[in-house]
Amino acid sequence: MEILRHAVVLVHLVGFAVLFGAWVVEAVGQRRITRLMTWGMVIAAVAGLALAAPWPADFTPNYTKLGVKLVVLLAIGALLGIGTGRQRKTGTVAPALFWLVGILTLTNAALAVLWR
Repeated sequence: MEILRHAVVLVHLVGFAVLFGAWVVEAVGQRRITRLMTWGMVIAAVAGLALAAPWPADFTPNYTKLGVKLVVLLAIGALLGIGTGRQRKTGTVAPALFWLVGILTLTNAALAVLWR
């Protein structure tokens, strides 16, 4: 069961890497919201929710931390949705909205690593 939990952690990290990596590529380029960012967020969200489930190992999740991370993830999802809609309508994304996606994504990773 522990191997399965570690596999889910790996999928969660891959989702974060896809989201943040796609954001960094766009930050250097045209500053757009891409489908790859959305897919990375969805992968990280599904794996994160699976990790929040009570596993039968000697691991006890910190539900306060998970709640805060979930709120940040929902904010990222909202920003990606708003940015995608505005991008379709006007062809561009507001710079503040774009940069907030990256800042919140990095914040969520920092919460995971630094909050003990």
